[in-house]
Amino acid sequence: MAIAKAERLMNLALCLLGTRRPLTKRELRSSIEAYREAFGTGNGAASGDEAFNRMFERDKDDLRELGLVIETVEGIDGEVGYLARRDSNRLPPITLDAEEAAALGLAAKVWQQARLAGAASGALQKLRAAGMPLAADGEDYDAGQPHSALEPRIPTHEAAFEPLMLACRDRRPVVFDYRKSNAARPEQRQVEPWILECWRGHWYVAGWDRERKAERVFRLSRITGKVRSRQGKFTAPVPDHVTVRETVESWAGETATGTARIKLRAEHGYPLRSRALAVRSLGDGWDELEIPNGHGLDAWLVEFGPDVVVLEPAELRADVIDRLRAVAKG
Repeated sequence: MAIAKAERLMNLALCLLGTRRPLTKRELRSSIEAYREAFGTGNGAASGDEAFNRMFERDKDDLRELGLVIETVEGIDGEVGYLARRDSNRLPPITLDAEEAAALGLAAKVWQQARLAGAASGALQKLRAAGMPLAADGEDYDAGQPHSALEPRIPTHEAAFEPLMLACRDRRPVVFDYRKSNAARPEQRQVEPWILECWRGHWYVAGWDRERKAERVFRLSRITGKVRSRQGKFTAPVPDHVTVRETVESWAGETATGTARIKLRAEHGYPLRSRALAVRSLGDGWDELEIPNGHGLDAWLVEFGPDVVVLEPAELRADVIDRLRAVAKG
């Protein structure tokens, strides 16, 4: 939703909630700045009145779809007015048990590095002001408090994160340029994004690739340029549950079909060491590891650059060399 439209809807909702009597279209048109700037205060050209009426009806329908109860009241003079009674639009009391409160506090800490941090912290402050105990086992989960020694974090440094998150929420198709790990140049992708997933410190988005007519997973750090939204609805059905993690794992060597031997520089590559089936010191600052080998392992090994040398199998070694050459050319 565009910022201008969101602001206009907010102002319209505040007017309808703040009035004690029904307000006519004419009064709303003259009271809300966005309407005044676009159409004046009324009594203008018929085309301007018609455009305002269309916008007002769309805005009213959008607010109702968001859950605002808007009443239509006919006045004594026959002119129609609108209002949103507070008692009809008041949320029921919120009650949280200790586990639910702890989960909210933990979630706020998770999003500290994202642009949602301010909203998460503000939400916790409101809950605490309402008397909600946001602590469990003696630990305060307030995102505004100093960090504890061990806490969850989700890095969101990629510029593509926020537009993709909004596109997933609003079910909007997107277009972006994407460079595969073995490609020298990026290619344009038209995607219907379903869900975002953080795995091994990297963000991935799963969705429907319109050109390839298949489900695809894209790593956000490989998206170049801006993520651009497109008009229209999704053309493919959205699954009830998208297991992006399982899809990413299957393309990153987690689904092993054999083993591989690699040389790894000492005190480097701890993610590889955590998966190693066997480790042997070679001296001279190198270790030999036996690790599970599956589809996509070559793309993962490339990320470790000069700290990894593939010994066998020969096919894996050749794939890693090809990817490194593609990166060097790009």
